[in-house]
Amino acid sequence: MTSRLHRADISRRALLSGMAGGATLFTMPRGLQARVTPANPTFRHGVASGDPDATSLVLWTHVTTAGRADVAWELSTTPDFKRILQSGTTATDAERDHTVKLLARGLTPGGVYYYRFRLGEAFSPVGRARTLPDGRLDRLGIALASCSNFAFGFFNAYDAIARDSSVDFVLHTGDYIYEYGGVDSWGATVARSIGRVHAPGHEIVSLTDYRTRHAQYKTDKGAQAMHANHTLLACWDDHESTNNPWTGGAQNHQPATEGDWAARRSASIRAYYEWMPVREPEWLDRPGRTRAQFWRAYRFGDLALLHTLETRHTGRAQQVEYADHVAAITDAATAARFRRDVLGAPGRAMLSAELETDLEKALAQSVAETQPWRIIGSPMVIARVDVPDVAALGILPDPFAKLAAAAPAERVKLAADPAVALAWKGRYNLPDYTDAWGGYPWARERLYALSQRAGAGDLVFLSGDSHSFWANRLADAAGRPAGIEFGTAGISSPGDFVESGFGDATSRALDAAYAAHIPEVAWTDNMHQGYVRIEFGRYRGLATFIAVDTVLSTDYRTTVLKTVPFARRGEQIELGQPHSAGP
Repeated sequence: MTSRLHRADISRRALLSGMAGGATLFTMPRGLQARVTPANPTFRHGVASGDPDATSLVLWTHVTTAGRADVAWELSTTPDFKRILQSGTTATDAERDHTVKLLARGLTPGGVYYYRFRLGEAFSPVGRARTLPDGRLDRLGIALASCSNFAFGFFNAYDAIARDSSVDFVLHTGDYIYEYGGVDSWGATVARSIGRVHAPGHEIVSLTDYRTRHAQYKTDKGAQAMHANHTLLACWDDHESTNNPWTGGAQNHQPATEGDWAARRSASIRAYYEWMPVREPEWLDRPGRTRAQFWRAYRFGDLALLHTLETRHTGRAQQVEYADHVAAITDAATAARFRRDVLGAPGRAMLSAELETDLEKALAQSVAETQPWRIIGSPMVIARVDVPDVAALGILPDPFAKLAAAAPAERVKLAADPAVALAWKGRYNLPDYTDAWGGYPWARERLYALSQRAGAGDLVFLSGDSHSFWANRLADAAGRPAGIEFGTAGISSPGDFVESGFGDATSRALDAAYAAHIPEVAWTDNMHQGYVRIEFGRYRGLATFIAVDTVLSTDYRTTVLKTVPFARRGEQIELGQPHSAGP
């Protein structure tokens, strides 16, 4: 894999140099970073670490072998393993798909460790792992990643994250894998052209299917480099199981041909826990939790709390589909009723009651301990992204004469066209997507009210799912500030405007219109793939939006698209002016 890093971040260094003095978290010389060694047939899926607390973390690998295997592991403070701190042997077999996962305990807060595995004479690549810091902390760097679709391209942004010396931890907010497969599936044409056809060659449904897909994604060299160099903090979104699941089913699950939904969901969650460096429920300090209750609270010393959300399998109400209502929405009055009575119906939950309880307690504790930052790892964008009237702005053709003349059934067919659908939503300023928080306004207000009760109306949301970059200012329905949000584009998944066939000029015009006409959106970009690096100081920080120029080959270049400063001002967080990076 070849990369050419384009450094255009003088403003980042200048801003961070003004942060409060003190320890810098995990500043490491480049030569001490873990290196992905040449592939070997035994450890062809690499290594990973994740789900840390101050004194323990998960170590992971997979072995390609038959039958039972006793896999040795070692943990050291140096990459040459001259001083072994811990070692042991972990058994694996086909029952757990020959994955190896263990919890290394008794570690030092804020410690940097190196680990490796061995089976017979074969050694794994060396990985580097970090525990959470304790006590005084003046800096934290998080890489925000989401939406890695093997079929659409190489995970070059993962490789860039592996090389980013300002990153301390990686937060992945979901869509780590995608379920699609087959000759006509989403991304299949691109996949054939670059040699990345999904395996198995059909939509994944069974446990074997999900295991095979996870294994394929772990062969990507960028993914292996990221996992070897950085400890992972993760939550899932929908595609780890299938598109748009809720507690009772999923949009992309057809029981008549794909069997029982509960069995499919169970298989997807089991494979996720086998193939990801996440704690098993028995490794948590909350007895009785299930694998589906996958949310975490990470504490970074006295600087920050990061709380992840589970929004798919434990609390979510069924998604509203625009196609079921487009025939009935014909004017501003019917659109307002739809927004109030359908989207806004009381009880349309996103989070489970248990998650809400845990989150409110964690936020209140963070406030009581005067941590400056309370960060929420959200699978989806939470800002109000109500589509502006893009037809009246002259960006898309006006479809309303044709829609008005069409019979109800024909109107539904016309609205299936992406340009017509976006213009129709824009006429009535409806939310862009109903599976994101915009489709669950009652749940969003419930979350904001929860944070206000905890004294934490100052959240920083780090969000995925949308395949776009975002810098957003948040407010509740009463207009009270609720915090800010940074959203990331896909690692490889394409932006929806481009994927819809709007073309470069129209897509850029739509981005500009969203930023100009949606009150909560300060800046957005639907044109690129990449990640966001968010650096927190004591009372101010910087979000850096980093794009890769291609996902169609491993010869890529990174560019800083925008930097967005932010700062605490009393009990609120202010988003600064987005800045374009210089040459």
